Amino acid sequence: MLKIRQILSALTNPQVYKGIQNRSRCTMSQAELLTEKSTKRANEETISAANEQITKKVKLEGENTDDEKKYPKKKVVLLLAYSGKGYYGMQRNAGNSQFRTIEDELVSALIKSGCIPENHGDEMKKMSFQRCARTDKGVSAAGQVVSLKLRLIEDVIENINKHLPAQIRVLGFKRVTQGFNSKNNCDARTYSYMLPTVAFAPKDYDTQTSAAFRLDPETLKKVNGLFTLYKGTHNFHNFTSQKSPQDPSARRYIMEMSCEEPFVCGESEFAVITVRGQSFMLHQIRKMIGLVIAVVKGYAKDEVLERSWGPEKVDIPRAPGLGLVLERVHFDRYNQRFGGDGLHQRLEWDEESESMKGFKKAHIYPSIVDTESEERSMISWMASLPIHDYEASAANKREKDQKQENYVENESD
Repeated sequence: MLKIRQILSALTNPQVYKGIQNRSRCTMSQAELLTEKSTKRANEETISAANEQITKKVKLEGENTDDEKKYPKKKVVLLLAYSGKGYYGMQRNAGNSQFRTIEDELVSALIKSGCIPENHGDEMKKMSFQRCARTDKGVSAAGQVVSLKLRLIEDVIENINKHLPAQIRVLGFKRVTQGFNSKNNCDARTYSYMLPTVAFAPKDYDTQTSAAFRLDPETLKKVNGLFTLYKGTHNFHNFTSQKSPQDPSARRYIMEMSCEEPFVCGESEFAVITVRGQSFMLHQIRKMIGLVIAVVKGYAKDEVLERSWGPEKVDIPRAPGLGLVLERVHFDRYNQRFGGDGLHQRLEWDEESESMKGFKKAHIYPSIVDTESEERSMISWMASLPIHDYEASAANKREKDQKQENYVENESD
């Protein structure tokens, strides 16, 4: 026992231990010494990196804790306005920097302003983020609303806008209930669609002189008569993709739709179509407008609108996305329930209406007019109208032809 204690004592003596190490090295080959040194260096680097990471994490957590104490997270809604030109829609595609979206810019600004922690950018569920409407590529908005939890820092709107490009602005914010969801609590959405009135010109009109076209009152009356037919609940399965006539979600309620008086902007005449509905499917509004244009120009008959709500598959043209703008979103039921309780704000934006108009005038309308003038997207799209089959899709047409052939054969027997 005494001998074991002596050995242990000797080993714990630094000088003795160092001597043993040196003797051990004497028996090692040169390659073994190099391997040992390399392994030791790698271990030291790993430990150093791990310590640095722990230090950063502790520091970050400490900063976050301080921020949370000073600025506790609150559930709010932000009122957004943006010009969609150059962006691939509203919704963020995390990890896909190739297709920049409006939400990419917004999340980046929220992080830089200190409204949300950096890790919330990759996992947006952590801030309970939800947008009211998922606008498509190139589509603009004057009154988009998103709900999320953020730190209510001083001058929150100004600080977020400092980190946003000029074509995206936060125009307002309000506190809401903890369970609020901007998409689920939205009762209705109002869109506008700005287009050159040459879209309603006769099909044989010379589009080389499109700037000279002016919409006459009789044609405008016909246009609005057709838009009125959309009001009410209909099966819009033909106005989107991959929806069967039996799909209950294809039934949508349209409250109003009309075309306003035309106006001259630059050299061309434009008009604004307004539509308000409970909710809209992908491409629905553009197809609703596209079909009315086709009827007014004489490519399809008036009865195609009502037939398009039936079980048949009808080939409907989709108007360009350039002129589409999300104008407002409506929260009538939420306002009735919480708007008068003395604790919560009504989700109405009367005070911000002038800012919304100003943004449209400065960013959205000029972008639509200039892009249409440069790219002539409406003129190019109009050239595709003759190739559409307004009676039915090619598959249905073949089925009809086959039934007709079978009927003839049976009759001749």
